[in-house]
Amino acid sequence: MDPLAPLLELSEVADALENARANVDRMLWHEALRGGDELVAAEVALHSASATLALDGYDCDVERLRDRDFDDPAVSGVLRVTEALPGLAPMWPVSPRYVLAKLHTLATKEFPDAGVDFEPGRIEVDDNGMDRINALCALVTNPTKEIPAAMAAAVVHGELLAVRPFPVANNVVARAAARLALASKGLDPKLLITVDAGHLERAPEYVGAQRAWSTGTPDGVRSWLKHYGKALTAGAGETLQICTELVKDAGEASA
Repeated sequence: MDPLAPLLELSEVADALENARANVDRMLWHEALRGGDELVAAEVALHSASATLALDGYDCDVERLRDRDFDDPAVSGVLRVTEALPGLAPMWPVSPRYVLAKLHTLATKEFPDAGVDFEPGRIEVDDNGMDRINALCALVTNPTKEIPAAMAAAVVHGELLAVRPFPVANNVVARAAARLALASKGLDPKLLITVDAGHLERAPEYVGAQRAWSTGTPDGVRSWLKHYGKALTAGAGETLQICTELVKDAGEASA
């Protein structure tokens, strides 16, 4: 049995994750995705980058990102991470430790005054933290079909936030790794769910549920997993809005 399987028995968790899956399935039927998804994927990337920056306290909207109207190395790092995700998705289930190091390097390589001992991509945790990272990587490289993709992504996200393997940029790495988990498990292979916008829409719950997960109690774990399902649902809704706007713009351009 998958070691995560008992988590599906927690109250309301299975329903929240299944509801998220149903909303993602409905999203994928939008007419904007019938003739190709490149435009949608590009917009989702910008909206996701803007959302993950906002979750970390940076005010950089989609248009500023589109125009490259910024000079903050943290913003540049988030964009590098976002743009690298499609290429890293096939590597995640094979070598998650390498991918985590790569994500952190992309996010932080321009950070000024990080300290003489700071090395982008290097995990710095105690023995307990390393045990948890090793266990997480084992779950990624030895998946089963018993666990929904949404749960796998939620566990990746929650554990990375709890362990905080790097001195800085753990939030950026955790959100990116969770998106890779969704892609590799088949729920979002083309990275079309604007899940970080879903976290932003439910920001107070996102922060509270993170802390709850870190307690390791059944109620804490349940709180985080339920939040993740709701964030996925909200993220699918954000993508639907992006699709609708693209269709509208295309119609106006051809009129």
